Amino acid sequence: MTETSIIARKQGRVGRLTLNRPNALHALNADMVGRITDALIVWRDATDVDFIVIDHAEGTRGFCAGGDVRMLAQSGAKDGREAAAFFAAEYRLNTLIKEYPKPYVALLDGVTMGGGVGISMHGTHRIATPKTLFAMPESGIGLFPDVGGGWFLPRLPGKLGMWLGLTGARLKGKDVLAVGIATHFIEEAAGLADKLCEQGLRALDDLQTSARPGFSDHLAQINRCFDEASVEDILTCLDRGSDWAAEQARTLRTKSPLSLKIAHRQLQTGERMTDFRETMRMEYRIGSRLVRTRNFQEGVRAVLIDRDNAPLWEPGNLDDITPAILEGFFEPLSDAELTFIGG
Repeated sequence: MTETSIIARKQGRVGRLTLNRPNALHALNADMVGRITDALIVWRDATDVDFIVIDHAEGTRGFCAGGDVRMLAQSGAKDGREAAAFFAAEYRLNTLIKEYPKPYVALLDGVTMGGGVGISMHGTHRIATPKTLFAMPESGIGLFPDVGGGWFLPRLPGKLGMWLGLTGARLKGKDVLAVGIATHFIEEAAGLADKLCEQGLRALDDLQTSARPGFSDHLAQINRCFDEASVEDILTCLDRGSDWAAEQARTLRTKSPLSLKIAHRQLQTGERMTDFRETMRMEYRIGSRLVRTRNFQEGVRAVLIDRDNAPLWEPGNLDDITPAILEGFFEPLSDAELTFIGG
């Protein structure tokens, strides 16, 4: 195996992909997206490959902590072309995985956020472990829950997806299985990928496939409050609830108001869609525009660069986001925009 960000090889009758960028918790960059895509295309029609396994290098942390957010911010501060190209490639990969004709097994043995969700959630088998930490934290940096979040989040039980997408709440271990993010749970993932390559999918037969969420006492409040028609109404509902609900409201008030409004509409719209590709087109329109906003630049500055965690969001309040501002992120890209971003 060579030192590369993606180790792609055939092991037995399995196409195996190993994320190998440990210093960045295996966060995706354009090269990784390209390498994964190329391998999947080759293996898609290969008669000697029965299914896919994706994991991360042994002895390293995380599964995949997200995408190359710094690049997105740097590109967005200029002309946005590189960011738009990354979104296009990443979303094509998400679609390839969603439509893949063979089983696709992801071992989520560690941090699984943002882009890491996109290369796992759309596969057929997703294995959680006690080390799994799932989140879609984009609203905290001025982005939105993309990589197909508009498709899978609204399809989780009740209003769990809206709660996860707006608050960026983190789920650990068996809770990831309990909500349907994972399909299986194993106490120890070491050796599982090799076992799959040796035994096939029957290696999953004895794994746990259901669990009760540790936050089950709060499900009624989640389903009631996060079913409200607007972000403002969600906050009002939470303010009237338990101490736990009030904590959710405090969390929401730290997030980007623009991101909250966009995500709320994105998930409501995605729930009604019947075509995954339509969802990805919607997210491309949002993403290619949002990275070029002052709001996103400020979120990245506060969280990833200066790390003062004190962003000055723009717009600063939910009330400042008019219907016209919100609609601007969702309407089809004009010919001028497509030319500008190289789409």
